Amino acid sequence: MRTLDADVAVVGAGAAGLYAALSAARAGGRVVLVSATPLAESASYWAQGGLAAALATGDSPAKHLADTVSAGRGAVRASAARVLAEEAPAVVEDLQELGVHFDADRRGRLALGLEGGHSCRRVVHAGGSATGRRITRELSAVAALDERIELLERRRAVSLLCAEGHCCGLRCDDETPIRARGVVLATGGAAALWSRTTNPAGAVGAGHLLALGAGAALADLELVQFHPTAVVAPDGADGFLVTEAVRGEGARLVDATGERFVDELAPRDEVARAIEGRMRATGAASVGLDMRAVDPALFPNVVTALHDAGFDPGRELVPVAPASHYMMGGIATDLQGRSTLPGLYAVGECACSGLHGANRLASNSLTECFVFGRRASAAALQEPALAAGDIRGTDPLSSPRPSRQTRAALWKHAGLERERAGLERLLDDPHPLARLISASALHREESRGAHRRRDAPDANPALDGRHTVVGEDGEPAFELWE
Repeated sequence: MRTLDADVAVVGAGAAGLYAALSAARAGGRVVLVSATPLAESASYWAQGGLAAALATGDSPAKHLADTVSAGRGAVRASAARVLAEEAPAVVEDLQELGVHFDADRRGRLALGLEGGHSCRRVVHAGGSATGRRITRELSAVAALDERIELLERRRAVSLLCAEGHCCGLRCDDETPIRARGVVLATGGAAALWSRTTNPAGAVGAGHLLALGAGAALADLELVQFHPTAVVAPDGADGFLVTEAVRGEGARLVDATGERFVDELAPRDEVARAIEGRMRATGAASVGLDMRAVDPALFPNVVTALHDAGFDPGRELVPVAPASHYMMGGIATDLQGRSTLPGLYAVGECACSGLHGANRLASNSLTECFVFGRRASAAALQEPALAAGDIRGTDPLSSPRPSRQTRAALWKHAGLERERAGLERLLDDPHPLARLISASALHREESRGAHRRRDAPDANPALDGRHTVVGEDGEPAFELWE
C-alpha cells in the first residue's frame, strides 16, 4: 500500500475542512484531504444559517464579542470569542476572493440579516438559506483544482498514527496510510445521536472517538443546542430545520390559540424552552411558525422544502418543535485548534475551544469554521518535520452506529431537560459517546444555557467559565480556560 506524505492531512470536507485545506495549500503546504462523501455533499452543504461578522456601519467586533459572551451564559472562553469577532470580517472578504458570492442589497452592499441573540444585523448569506450549499460548492471547486491538494473521496479515517506522543498521520478504511506533520480533524458534530435531530445521519461523533482513542481530551459534551424550529411531520420532512433567519424577517411563533408566547429573537435556549413549555402545558405536539408575512423569495429552498412536505407557509402555520441541532462540546482545543495531543488539531463542530459556551450564538458556527480553520492550518504547517521513528496506529474507541434505543434514550434523558436518575441510566448505554455525554451532564450539577437540570434548576456562579473535560478514563473534571 502506497504511503501518502503531506505537510497537513485534513479529515472532513465540510466548510471547516475545505477552508483549512485551502489555507494550508495557499501557504505552500502539501495537503491530503480525506472526505467520507464526494465533495460538496458534507453536512455543511445543508447549513441554512450564514456567517456572523461585524460589517455594518455602527457594528463592531466588540459588539459581536459582547453578544457572543451574553448568549453563552457565563461559559464562553472570552479569548476565543474575541478571536472570532475580530477576524470574521477578513474571512468574509477572503471567501469573496475565493469566489463565494454573498447576497447583496440593491446598492451592491452585502445584505445583512438579523438572527436571535444579535444586537444588530450582521449575518451574511449566500443564496438566502442556501449558504452552506453555495459555500461548500465554491470551495470544493477551488480545492479540486488545487495541485497542492490530493483528494481522497469516499474514504474514512479509522485510526491516527503517532510517534513518541506526537500525532503524525492517519490510516484510512482502505488501509491507506497518510503521514503528515499535522492532522486536522474537521469531522462534524454528534447531534444525530438524538432521536429528533436536524442533522444528517452521519453526525454521530466519529471524529470525537478517533481523537479520544489516540489520547486527546474532549470537553463540554453535555452542552448541546436544541434548535427551536424544526418541522414536525410524519414522514421524511420531520426535523427539517427552518432557519432562524425567517424569524429575523418577521416570522412569529404562536400556540394553538394563535397567541404569540415568546420573543422569537431571544437566544436559542430561551426560545426552545419556551416552545417545550407551551407544548407541555397544552399537550400539543408542536407550535405554529407563522411565515405568512415573510417574503418567500428570501428563503427559496426553505419554501420549496416545506411545499414538498405538504405545507404552504404563505397560507398556513408550519408545525415546529425543538430538535437536537449543535454540540457546543467536542475535541478540546486552544485558540490555534491544537488538541491536547501534539500534532492533532480540530476545527468546526467537532472542536471545542470554549467559543460557544453553553449556548451558541446563531451563525457563529460557520464563521468559526473559517476563522479557526485558517488558524489551525497555519499552526499545523509549523509542526516539526517528520522524523524516522516507531510509528504506531492508535486504537479508536468503538464507534458503532447508534441504535434506535440509544437515540431514544438520549432524547428522553439528555434532551432539553435532564435529571440525575435518567442520566444515570445512560451510563450503561452501549454507545461510548452516550456514556460520556451522560457522565458530563451528571458532573455539571447546575442549569446553564442549553444544559437544563430539573434537579439543579439554577446556575452555580462557582462554575462560571468552567469547562467539563474528559479523557480516556471517562471521568469528567472542571477546568478553567484562560
